[in-house]
Amino acid sequence: MKTIMLVCNAGMSTSMLVTKMQKAAEAQGKEFTIFAVPVSEVDQEVADKQIDVILVGPQVKFVLNDYKAKFEPNIKVDAINMVDYGTMNGEKVLETALGMLGE
Repeated sequence: MKTIMLVCNAGMSTSMLVTKMQKAAEAQGKEFTIFAVPVSEVDQEVADKQIDVILVGPQVKFVLNDYKAKFEPNIKVDAINMVDYGTMNGEKVLETALGMLGE
């Protein structure tokens, strides 16, 4: 099972996106572990879990290059599209993650 971690400021709005992504995955018959964490918990989560994809929310996009330098190529890292985030389009964000995984 693949693990997708979303990174945001506090975890509130992103947790809604996690729910929508999980529903989109279920509709496609795919199983993922998807969760959201604030920036302050990223290093600990990476140390504790096998994470395949890190998607950074628009409000914390400033950490994107740091995460790419720190975690790639072991973990795929990218930003969540601002429109997809703003509209809470879980299906599109999941599509982004699947593309990063080559699925």
